[in-house]
Amino acid sequence: MGLEWFPRVLGAVAVGTLVAVAAPAPGSAEPVSALSSIEAGTDRNSIVRVYSASMDRIVSVRVRTAADDSEPRPTLYLLNGSTGGEEGAATWHSETDVDDFFDDKNINLVTPLDGAFSYYTDWLHDDPVLGRNKWTTFLTRELPPIIDETFGTSGVNAIAGLSMGGTSVLSLAVAEPKLYRAVAAYSGCAETSTNLGRFYVRTVVEAKGGADVENMWGSSSNPAWSMNDAYVHAERLRGIALYISSATGLPGKYDNLESPTVDGDPEALMNQVVVGGVIEAAVHQCTLRLAKRLEELDIPAHIESRPTGTHSWGYWQEDLHNSWPMIAEAVGL
Repeated sequence: MGLEWFPRVLGAVAVGTLVAVAAPAPGSAEPVSALSSIEAGTDRNSIVRVYSASMDRIVSVRVRTAADDSEPRPTLYLLNGSTGGEEGAATWHSETDVDDFFDDKNINLVTPLDGAFSYYTDWLHDDPVLGRNKWTTFLTRELPPIIDETFGTSGVNAIAGLSMGGTSVLSLAVAEPKLYRAVAAYSGCAETSTNLGRFYVRTVVEAKGGADVENMWGSSSNPAWSMNDAYVHAERLRGIALYISSATGLPGKYDNLESPTVDGDPEALMNQVVVGGVIEAAVHQCTLRLAKRLEELDIPAHIESRPTGTHSWGYWQEDLHNSWPMIAEAVGL
């Protein structure tokens, strides 16, 4: 078990880093997205590099194959937060027990290691800091067929994400509702076109990322802000299994010096409680409003509204665990 997919990509390459041609020769048709290489790691993990035609660059993706891939298995796309999983950033794999938790799960995990401060959306214009970003196109149209073909998946998908990624998974589902059987959003603000939503987006893209948010969705009056607002387009979430979580921002059980993400550092704890508390409190208002909207539309959803908890990894790991039964049922496991 674990490497049954390997022969499917051995065709034209030697063992080690697997290479495929991504772009056509000069004078031929437009470039198409394609597998660029696979760097096989330990056990069932690999780094997959995919040429994105829409962004005209290579994107790195971490893939962990299903525990038993002797038959086609579903795929869970797992998005990181604002730092996008790039080198040195805090990620699902560095901050949680995701590898151990999914060790016996028959699902493929796919996590982009790119896209910092991008909101995993299609930007209107190239940005001098973040370059070209066409993440909706990449994640919904370019990447899935490559993953399905390379790893022999069942073609059944779910998606989950935290913080910025929590906002993104909802907007991606709004863009392509038939692509996902389940969506789990942890501490993400569904709103992007309200005053609170726009402020939160600007904080991530401009204050943290140093980019120009108008290159992403234009001025505040541009319809792109509303197009990506899952609250506005909540009707498009009908029929998808939904798990949406956040907390009040008050210190909780993972906000102490013994927490693994704090590791005895008083300064880290202060940042988690103060900054993480404020962020989570704001996100929580988004969650409560989305919950009300879904109820008005008679769309079922599991809403996890915690009385305590900050914007931090301990709670997101717990959310992933708690949302797994819903995800598993939705994808047929």
